[in-house]
Amino acid sequence: MVITGFKSEVDAVTLPPKLFFEPTLEQFQVAFANNFWPFFQNSITSSVVSVILVIVLALPAAYSLSIRPIRKWRDVMFFLLSTRMLPIAGAIIPIYLIANWLGLLDQTVLLVIMYTAMNLPLAVWLIRSFMVEIPTEILEAARVDGATFFQELWRIVLPMVAPGLAATALLCFIFSWNEFFLARSLTSVQAQTVPLYLVGFISTQGLFLAKLSAASLLATLPVVLAGLIAQKQLVRGLSLGAIK
Repeated sequence: MVITGFKSEVDAVTLPPKLFFEPTLEQFQVAFANNFWPFFQNSITSSVVSVILVIVLALPAAYSLSIRPIRKWRDVMFFLLSTRMLPIAGAIIPIYLIANWLGLLDQTVLLVIMYTAMNLPLAVWLIRSFMVEIPTEILEAARVDGATFFQELWRIVLPMVAPGLAATALLCFIFSWNEFFLARSLTSVQAQTVPLYLVGFISTQGLFLAKLSAASLLATLPVVLAGLIAQKQLVRGLSLGAIK
């Protein structure tokens, strides 16, 4: 995809593929000329805001399901998991009707709500698995020293599960950034995201492979950069508890 993005359309469809060619930035110029930034801004806004909401909501939920488990916490965990079992295609009509009634169609705020609901069960399960690994002796010592609930959560729990939070946030960001079906069904012009922008390059007339590759490269850069920035925390988070 990276190599094809720097080819001309003729070179992109040559068989066998050309390993040596004259690089060109023409396809990237076409990608930017097709109003890339509005789609990019919609994706960034909906993904980042939804990830923040997911972490804010999942953190106390995971705390109450692990460190201070509520009654019938297993039933709550199963309920959260069961929300992932219904195919979204089976619920899109009532979601569309409710969004239309509320006047939220083709608005970024609707995507934020949907992406938050989509990623919240996953985040609760992941963060809870990280919190379960916290030694209870540390929390008991903090309570003996007079730590309040918020002090325990802010000064003890958060620093210890920070790698897990980073891993969870990155996964939720990737799922939100790549989501297509909801964005396609609930937006039309103003709130369209990057995946819908990519579809616009697919055509039955003429060549489009090089343009599509250049646009896809631009679309994947934010996720790749986020992964590189959070690489250390991501590795630590995904391997938490692997040796214990």
